[in-house]
Amino acid sequence: MAIIKVIVAFTGICLAFYFYSGTDVFEDDMLKGKKVIVTGASSGIGEQMAYHVARMGSHVLVTARTVDKLEKVVAQCKQLGAASVHYIAGNMNNMTFAKQVVHEAEKIFGGLDMLILNHIGWTYFNYFDGNVDHIRDLLEINVLSYATMTVAALPMLKKSNGNIVVVSSIAGKVPSPLSVPYSTTKFALDGFFSSLRIEFVQQKIDVSITLCVISYIDTDSAVKSVSGVITQPPAPKKECALEIIKGGALRKREVYYLYRAAKIPLLIRDWAPEFLEYLTLKNYDVKNLPKKE
Repeated sequence: MAIIKVIVAFTGICLAFYFYSGTDVFEDDMLKGKKVIVTGASSGIGEQMAYHVARMGSHVLVTARTVDKLEKVVAQCKQLGAASVHYIAGNMNNMTFAKQVVHEAEKIFGGLDMLILNHIGWTYFNYFDGNVDHIRDLLEINVLSYATMTVAALPMLKKSNGNIVVVSSIAGKVPSPLSVPYSTTKFALDGFFSSLRIEFVQQKIDVSITLCVISYIDTDSAVKSVSGVITQPPAPKKECALEIIKGGALRKREVYYLYRAAKIPLLIRDWAPEFLEYLTLKNYDVKNLPKKE
């Protein structure tokens, strides 16, 4: 009980410092007229981010695999007041397509202010099945396409002193059961973009990188995958999307949402990893895992 009290007290101090130290104020007009790419924008958090930047008056290019869904997102973005909105459909396991998205933005907009990387490939939520080829394929979509788009967009972002926003996960900071392939790719994102950020500082490159560490969110795909197994309730995708946009516009190093679910485990991890493992496992009901065929 003593260690729990210490952890709770320490967490409270850190929370108080976090909220006290936040001096930047976000205003919607920060993104008015800005040129923005949103990937994985046909549903979930990506769709909501597209709606937020559209409402703020940005020029928006959305991308995902499904044309029909993208057309619906484009129509809604127009209604919300986007300065302009376009889409390009394709699969991010193809690095040529990943570059094409950036080149399309350059052709349409003549530049770029914010690159929001949010797409993910499909994976299972269950015990690791030993399939290393699946991890390799997932790394292509979840990591290498992010790096490819970043490299392609960097000349434009340097000119605009722009922002790179990377949607990651608590599973990319804290070991998580039942998500070995997914967690592998999210840890890789942290390594790539956090290292790239510090190189930008060394080289005096004024392009911000915001890594977004999100918890369980009520997207259709997440709820369908983990329903009945993860016992905590999901957080709302619309609010999550807005916090990501704010963090990118304010050039924050990292965004945590929900804060208590995403940041506090990191504080515990560094001080009491065995206790964090205990808390993590308490949050899973593996009796409800589907049987793998």
